[in-house]
Amino acid sequence: MANDRKPLDKVRNIGIMAHIDAWKTTYTERVLFYTWKKHKIWEVHDWAAEMDWMEQEKERWITITSAATTCFWWDHHINIIDTPGHVDFTIEVERSLRVLDGAVALLDWSQWVEPQTETVWRQADKYWVPRIIFINKMDKLGADFYMSVESVKSRITDKWVPLQLPVWQADEFKAIIDLLKMKMYTFTWEHWEDEVENEIPADMLEKSKIYREALIDKVSMFDDELAEKFLWWEEISIDLIKKAIRKWTITSQLYPIFCWSALGNKWVQLGLDAVVDYLPSPLDRWSMKWVDPDNLTKIIERKQDDNDPVSAIAFKIMTDPFVGTLTFVRVYSGIIKSGDSLLNSVSWQKERVWRLLLMHANKREEVAEIHAGHICAFLWLKDTRTWNTLCDMKHPVLLEKMEFPEPVIQIAVEPKSKPDQEKMWMALSKLAYEDPSFKYYSDEESGQTIIAGMGELHLEIIVDRLKREHKVEVTTGKPQVAYRETITTWSIWEWVFKRQTWGRWQFWHVLIKLEKLQDKVYEFESQVKWWSIPNEFIPAIDKGAKETMAQWILAWYQIINIKVIPYDGSYHEVDSSEIAFKIATYRAFKDAFMKASPVILEPIMDVEVVTPEEYVGTVMGDLSSRRWMIQWQSQRWNATVVECKVPLSEMFGYVTDLRSNTQWRASSTMQFSNYDKVPEAIAKKIMDERSGNIKKMDEE
Repeated sequence: MANDRKPLDKVRNIGIMAHIDAWKTTYTERVLFYTWKKHKIWEVHDWAAEMDWMEQEKERWITITSAATTCFWWDHHINIIDTPGHVDFTIEVERSLRVLDGAVALLDWSQWVEPQTETVWRQADKYWVPRIIFINKMDKLGADFYMSVESVKSRITDKWVPLQLPVWQADEFKAIIDLLKMKMYTFTWEHWEDEVENEIPADMLEKSKIYREALIDKVSMFDDELAEKFLWWEEISIDLIKKAIRKWTITSQLYPIFCWSALGNKWVQLGLDAVVDYLPSPLDRWSMKWVDPDNLTKIIERKQDDNDPVSAIAFKIMTDPFVGTLTFVRVYSGIIKSGDSLLNSVSWQKERVWRLLLMHANKREEVAEIHAGHICAFLWLKDTRTWNTLCDMKHPVLLEKMEFPEPVIQIAVEPKSKPDQEKMWMALSKLAYEDPSFKYYSDEESGQTIIAGMGELHLEIIVDRLKREHKVEVTTGKPQVAYRETITTWSIWEWVFKRQTWGRWQFWHVLIKLEKLQDKVYEFESQVKWWSIPNEFIPAIDKGAKETMAQWILAWYQIINIKVIPYDGSYHEVDSSEIAFKIATYRAFKDAFMKASPVILEPIMDVEVVTPEEYVGTVMGDLSSRRWMIQWQSQRWNATVVECKVPLSEMFGYVTDLRSNTQWRASSTMQFSNYDKVPEAIAKKIMDERSGNIKKMDEE
């Protein structure tokens, strides 16, 4: 890497993001070919794409895990992360976007802006990631660039600005018009390697002028120099326009739009030019604001510079069957060399950097050092988890915690043989280590091992990996909904008790208040005065509340959205202990919970169905029977789009039913929206079933 090292202003760290089947991986394969990273183009449908290297990815023709690679274009170093498009693996997108400087959003012109595109767009908004938009599949019959642009405006942003227009001849995508240069470009040779510049055809000239004027008008709204020249009809240089577009793209005020065909190998090179021209380098992004681990209110700024102390984030963990645990790290400042020792400021453990690897999907290239602004894989880190901070031993810093979504679906898994039992738990531990959206636990009610994830496909992949990678044979139960419990109002409760245990008296007395939260799972705020209960016992109250949150009260489901406020109590200098206050909190919490009008919550899914017109009645009737809440109905070409919210419990097997009802002509997408109260009749049924299971187990 040392010989190929580029100045930081010529580095691009980008992600490829979109809905499933927008051909993100197909695009990335072309990028690697045109940047001479590989000598041949391999296809996803031939099970040969390098970026989809997992067996499960090859078989399903989808991306499951984010894959990283590096290439060079026009003296620029481009680090690329190809992210999944399926909603079950959206955490892969989020943790990648958090460490990237820019992103390419791919749209399928025939589907316009799809639900998962909206989701990843919001994720990019969350982290202020600058984006450019590529409208893909323009060589498909009936491609409509202009309707795709309108869908961008109506569904994700009104800050778009087209920099290219497509040219069709006899219904074939033949060329593009560059609105800055006002030239038409075609490519020749087998893989369209050679660029040919032509004049704009007469029938496209007027439209091109209109779009160019609209482009300059929009950009001039943000740039005084350009606005002045535009108002006075002065000649505006291409460099000035590009400079203004880049400036406002980097600040997420503009999103340039381009068009091409990845599968057809058409105009991918101009897309690479756009990445270099308009997406930010690490230097264009603001300095990261770290905090002092010993004082979380103290901000420490680190420049993205080799000369600052080391600060880096571990954003992804992967187990490689050949070399062991790989930790993907974005380095923000300093230089990290093989053999260095770093501090994990979350666990306060010392980590030795044994080997540094540049990744190309599942292939590896060892390097001696990694510099600020780059992405690298560290081999054999022992105590580092996803989103831990790694930093200089003498200059510790910490980045804010990243929140991961809670699983919404779960199934029971059982090993087929006794030797598989221990192997299964070790394998589940490794899988959970890699994937923070995957959970597993032993159900105290049934004694079964439960695995929980973001959807049916997510859990299907987990089970498949158990069998293939870890050689663990398991049987699985039916998918179950991950219900939750919460309160709907506030309540207070007091618990005081004195008991003699093993010859010693135990005394505890605590008063707590429970309040409902909206966006947080749990919050703890002590209002106890030190003379009522000494500070040393407060952590025990916090721990008691957390443990109660994870236990059964209504129907043995996790409790969420509660703020616990201990506000008074008393203690005995001899007879009070941490365990006493922990037990007191447990008793007080349960009583206060039952007093606060508790309810069971169920996951509600955003569902979008695209169906031919003749099946609309059938589709809507089926959704209505599933307790749907319709949100929107619209037309997309000759199809009807139905958007609604449906409880997850009603959606098991829906895809099969939809295909059967529409002769395989309709399609659907589903993603988690929110938790909502279960209707009383259904809640009673759930509680009866759960209590019946407990009674049955007690009898056994």
